[in-house]
This record gives sequence, C-alpha cells and structure tokens, in this order.
Amino acid sequence: MLKIMKQSIFKIKENIALTDSIFKMVLLGDTSDLRTGQFVNIKLDGFFLRRPISVCDVDKKSLTIIYKIVGEGTEQMSKMTAGEKLDLLTGLGNGYDLTLAGKKNLLVGGGVGIPPLYKLAKDLKGNCTVVLGFNTATEIFYEDEFKALGANVIITTIDGTKGVKGLATDVLKDIDYDYFFACGPEPMLKAVYEQTKTSGQLSFEERMGCGFGACMGCTCKTITGYKRICVEGPVLVKEELVW
Repeated sequence: MLKIMKQSIFKIKENIALTDSIFKMVLLGDTSDLRTGQFVNIKLDGFFLRRPISVCDVDKKSLTIIYKIVGEGTEQMSKMTAGEKLDLLTGLGNGYDLTLAGKKNLLVGGGVGIPPLYKLAKDLKGNCTVVLGFNTATEIFYEDEFKALGANVIITTIDGTKGVKGLATDVLKDIDYDYFFACGPEPMLKAVYEQTKTSGQLSFEERMGCGFGACMGCTCKTITGYKRICVEGPVLVKEELVW
C-alpha cells in the first residue's frame, strides 16, 4: 500500500496521567491516513526534532496516543491541556499486516510498546491472548481496556507485585498460539524472536531523526540488507530479521 506522509494540525481533547510517568492524549483532527501499527511525529515548541509516538487507537475523528515522560520534550507534552494544538506528521511507518494473522493470536508488549497493541487487539476483535510486561504494579496501564475487548490478558511484573513474576517472555512457553505480534524494547523483541515457535511481526522502538527515511538514522539488519525503522518498519516480519 502506498504511504503518503501528511502534515496536519490536531487539537488536544484530553491529556491525562495513567501512572506517574505514563500519559494518554486524545487528539482531534484528520485521521484518514492512520493505520494500526503506524506512528505520528509531533512538533514541539523549542525542540528541533519531532517526537515519534505510536498510534494507540484511532477512529474517524480522533487519535489516541500513550507516551512516557523520558525527557524534556515528553515532559512538555504532559503539561499541555485541552484546546491546545499540535503539529503532526501522519501516515508514517509500515503498520501491522492483519492478513497474516492466525486463528489463535499472541500479542506481547512491554512498557510503552503496549499502546499500539491496543488497536491491533481491537482489529482482531479481542480474539487473542495479550501478554503485558511491566517493571512493577504501579506502572501497569490499559489492563482493563484490553480485557474489555475480550482479550485474554496476562500481566507480568519483574518484581512480582502483580501477575506473574518475571519478564513478558517468561510465560510464552505456556501459551497456545499460531501467530504472534510484538512491540517493545529491543532486548524484549530479541527474546520474543528467539523463543516464539511460529511466524510473527515485531514492531521496533527506535530513536529517530527525521522520521520519514531521509536521515538513515534508524536502521535494522535484515536478510535483504538494512531497512529503515521509520519507513520499512517499525513493523518487520520475523523471517526477514537478522540477529
């Protein structure tokens, strides 16, 4: 499918804290070119580089993003209020290919890799098992939202304060599935790649410069050479990756 990058102005409908460091922002604007697994690139006053944020949910009028405060840019975002406007680049990245989905789908997310899995679970009509990995119970978000879709949700925490103690990948061997989707930090994705028994799609988190392929600052090694996470990714098929 041809991807067309578009620059648009969105208005903030709400911007609320889900945890101490995780925020949910709902934006109103032109969502016609947004697909599951893509990301948007947000311009912030006083910063040269835009901030790439995954699409959590989208409908005909609104876009939902979930982001973590990790620096001055996202901290500035967390202080914005309803009615303020943001300049977004949309239509970015290669999203999930649902035509490859199985009958028993496994979704694995860690931290801020979890948000794009929500729209995916919605597209799959909740017909999936979702493993959500966190460090501790106070960092958990969107557990109830996934359950409301009808998904079987498994929570893991590294410190064991809720759910299964350990990493998200520690429970994979006990789950029956015939296809998987994953999103999270690279060490988690590498573990998913090594431990999964079927084909699947992995969505990479990566620092980006331009966000649309011009700077070549975000690349991943594949069997056909290096691919840009911001253009050919962030979603790549397991069989094409070289680790």
